[in-house]
Amino acid sequence: MAFCNRIGSLMRQTMSHNSPSMLNTIRSMSSSKLFIGGLSYGTDDQSLKDAFASFGDVTEARVITDRDTGRSRGFGFVNFTDNECATSALSAMDGQELNGRNIRVSYANDRPRTGFGAGGGGGGGYRGGFGDGGNDGGY
Repeated sequence: MAFCNRIGSLMRQTMSHNSPSMLNTIRSMSSSKLFIGGLSYGTDDQSLKDAFASFGDVTEARVITDRDTGRSRGFGFVNFTDNECATSALSAMDGQELNGRNIRVSYANDRPRTGFGAGGGGGGGYRGGFGDGGNDGGY
């Protein structure tokens, strides 16, 4: 019941401010995964974990690397055991300096799952040809 009251309160608050990000409000209540952007190329998994460990139990900290060169792509993700830790880390760390760079912290968006047959346009369809009744001059 308290959860429903909190959702209702947050929705009313969001709607009253004409904010388009009601989804972000709801996501913030249930997300324990943060996106960290603007990382220094010298930041590795362990230093990222160390930077966020003071906010709670970090289950995973991962700097995303280029698959060909192995070099950091300048962003990563931090997972916490609970949502409150993630929320406090976001509030405290967004815009702060880490290894000489100001980082951006936000809730991570789940990537849509792509399986067999999902995504992409495919090979198209029948495009006509000789003698198909199209406008080819009757040839």
